[in-house]
Amino acid sequence: MGYAWAASATLVATLVALGLDAYFHVVNVALVYLLAVVLVALRFRRGPMITVSFLNVAAFNYFFVPPRGTFHVDDPQYLLTFAMMLGVGLIVSGLTDRVRARAKAQAALEVAAETERVRSALLASISHDLRTPLAVITGASSTLAERGERLGTEERAALAQSIFQQARDMSELVTKVLQMTRLESGALKLERGWDSLPEIAGAVLRRLHERLATHLMMVDLPDDLPLVRVDASLIEQVLANLLENAARHTPPRTLIRLRAQVSGSEMVVSVEDFGPGLAEGDLERIFKKFHRGAGLGLAICRAIVELHKGRIWAERLPGVGTAFRFTLPLEAPPPLPAEALAR
Repeated sequence: MGYAWAASATLVATLVALGLDAYFHVVNVALVYLLAVVLVALRFRRGPMITVSFLNVAAFNYFFVPPRGTFHVDDPQYLLTFAMMLGVGLIVSGLTDRVRARAKAQAALEVAAETERVRSALLASISHDLRTPLAVITGASSTLAERGERLGTEERAALAQSIFQQARDMSELVTKVLQMTRLESGALKLERGWDSLPEIAGAVLRRLHERLATHLMMVDLPDDLPLVRVDASLIEQVLANLLENAARHTPPRTLIRLRAQVSGSEMVVSVEDFGPGLAEGDLERIFKKFHRGAGLGLAICRAIVELHKGRIWAERLPGVGTAFRFTLPLEAPPPLPAEALAR
């Protein structure tokens, strides 16, 4: 590619120089070729630059140096012009290579620094999220081991239930870390199918029934919502993360509303809570990995929604509360089979 550009640069420079030949001295015409050398040197490495230098020298010699139409040089001064063309090209190419090398080294340092920052943030986030369940599991299991025989049946059951719940939370955290890794590496591929959003939401609400039991749940999903072509398991994950986030960060008995509506060529799905709400500055940062209080759940939501070519955002509700909304593109559903139409 670079050598093709070198030949093209010589051709263009020659055409321009021929147009200027009648108005300028031949030395000034040589500057057109010098500009072509500099432009190629800035864009490509040394090989194409040397090629364009020799091609320009040959073209300039053939078309403009007396006797024209030959490669013979009568005036030795033009040899200095040829050497200057090649020398400027080599200098510019060397400087450009040096700048590229420095930029590459700087980029490598920035990648290493970002990798270290993400690693540190990951460790800090995981250690923070694991501290509470580990403390509960340690305390409950220690109590069962040391004096379980002296505890009543209800106390032992409560401790066992506590251990189970905290172990489940730890398992879900590890699952989220692995899922985020797969999303960022591109290893997760969509398995799309035509699904009903109310059915997807129903499966999520049944699964989260126990966790949402302390809140007031309102579902507003019209029966006439069109089908969406999505990976149902991943959209379930988005809804589950948003609902769990709403329940986790609002007081008991707070209203949580799940609703959806069609807006143009998109379906807009909303999870709204009427708790304390978010600060204005947190509305965008909340979707970043390891943002304080959000963990990985919302970052996973954003990655999944963007994988479906949708958008996700948070906004404050009038008065009090926060709405998390995401969109899913609507597509024309496939035609029904002939036998279904016959029925």
